[in-house]
Amino acid sequence: MDVLRIILSILLPPLGVFLKEGLGLQFWINILLTLLGYVPGVLHAVWIIARR
Repeated sequence: MDVLRIILSILLPPLGVFLKEGLGLQFWINILLTLLGYVPGVLHAVWIIARR
């Protein structure tokens, strides 16, 4: 399941974080990072998914 989340995170970073964390703080941080730049959003999303 994590492989699918990582693939979704590469395509749409907030979606991968949402599937892992829900509408919590990490989701909103990822939205902000994605708006500031696509790459920071992807890196944050992959980090959130891979850390557990």
